[in-house]
Amino acid sequence: MTSKAVVDDFVAQRTWAVVGASRDQKKFGNMAFRELRRKGYRVIPINRNAKEIEGDPSYPNLEALPEPVDAVLVVTPPAETERVVQDAAKAGIRRVWLQPGAESDAAIRFCEANGITVVHGECIMMFARIPGFGHRAHRWAWGLLGKLPK
Repeated sequence: MTSKAVVDDFVAQRTWAVVGASRDQKKFGNMAFRELRRKGYRVIPINRNAKEIEGDPSYPNLEALPEPVDAVLVVTPPAETERVVQDAAKAGIRRVWLQPGAESDAAIRFCEANGITVVHGECIMMFARIPGFGHRAHRWAWGLLGKLPK
């Protein structure tokens, strides 16, 4: 289980890249991108097939970023996530949040072996500055069940 201190450190970061940001507003990659931006984070979309997302320029990979980022949210299939965490290491990024459904054991092991702080098994929407009602309720329920980071 990820510690509360690690989660708190992540959500305190100001600039994030969202790998797997989507042009489709129904997909989680787009929802997370919009929600993080709405909450005041500087968010840069990463999508190898899009030139822009929600009016912001999109980049094909982490190495193409125009500026350093403090953290990366990964919303990709697990097989792709393994490449993403390797790209993060090459780009000098030290914080990677693997959204549920994106994680793989190999990606997690790679992060741990390469000094990258990794969060997995947790939804960013439950923790990023003032979650919406649905995610607050989810967080409350997980608290009752003892599933929140400690």
